[in-house]
Amino acid sequence: MSVFMTQFSYTTDTWQQLADNPQNRRDSIEPVLASVGGRLIGVWYAFGDYDGVVIFEAPDGSAAAAAVIAAIGPGHVKSVKTTPLLTVDEMQAALGVSKTIAAKTGYDRPGGSS
Repeated sequence: MSVFMTQFSYTTDTWQQLADNPQNRRDSIEPVLASVGGRLIGVWYAFGDYDGVVIFEAPDGSAAAAAVIAAIGPGHVKSVKTTPLLTVDEMQAALGVSKTIAAKTGYDRPGGSS
């Protein structure tokens, strides 16, 4: 399973609705993720550019995208950003493969390395 981080911001109306009627949104998110074979790891609220973060597992990027689109479909979210996350081991493997690719292809930056 792949791990994803979705950052989201609610609309002003959504914040007002939540203030008037507090809800545990985790309970709403779990079945959406389960429907694509995923699993919720956690939900956190935050201060800053985004109002909260959802960390979850999904079988692949398409399943993650489908779940996020379904979750924001009702229109209560004004912005969303989903990022695939890699474990340290996955990044180590990618770095090893990238070294092999660079050696085989001779790929270089524009203008060369000089």
